[in-house]
Amino acid sequence: MHTQVDLRGPIPTCIHITAARRHGVLWLDNLVLEPGAFYVMDRGYTDFKRLNLIARAGAFFVTRAKDNLRFSRQHSSSVDFTTGLRSDQVGTLALAKARNAFPAHLRRVRYFDQETNRYLVFLTNHLEVPALSVARICRLRWRIELFFRWIKGHLRIKHYYGTSPNAVKTQIWIAVAVYLMVAILHKQLSLPGTLHRTLQLLSVHPFEKMSLHELLTETNSNKIDTMNHNQLLLWHL
Repeated sequence: MHTQVDLRGPIPTCIHITAARRHGVLWLDNLVLEPGAFYVMDRGYTDFKRLNLIARAGAFFVTRAKDNLRFSRQHSSSVDFTTGLRSDQVGTLALAKARNAFPAHLRRVRYFDQETNRYLVFLTNHLEVPALSVARICRLRWRIELFFRWIKGHLRIKHYYGTSPNAVKTQIWIAVAVYLMVAILHKQLSLPGTLHRTLQLLSVHPFEKMSLHELLTETNSNKIDTMNHNQLLLWHL
């Protein structure tokens, strides 16, 4: 399930279901590109011919560079080492085949992540955004991993009622539709707790005759008046 997630949501904006053996980078051929948008992707999607299509559409990409990248530096900008940045360089691809696929300038940002104690190298076609922003944008890609983790952990398809491609896709789409409805409901009602809590409450109260807001919002039990004012007192104590 190849998914494009809007990081402002995070809500899936595009989902493409293919056979397991089909390489994910081929999905970029079907992606409708939005000018001015940033596309954050894993380095497994580093295909310079396809990245060039993103750039020609007026959009930008941020991805991690592969270890075997051959980069010809033309000039460097100063960086603040206290932020984790190690270098900010602009140049072109060194290998002729790669340079033919992506002839424009590229930017390579090297960053040290203190949390994982790793050096990371990022590539982008945006030459003006601050170097630290490039690193921060690429870290947002982790949200797609959280989305898939949520899907696998809470919307499990325990049994397939059909094994044809159409049946499998239908059941996956149902699971995704449930996620979207719960996520939109959770956001619109400004519900407390996590998305998983909201899903659990809905799953155990499918036939409750009360409003969703009343069902899903927390109530302070200390403020509930349990006295029945229509009941007479037996003793006046």
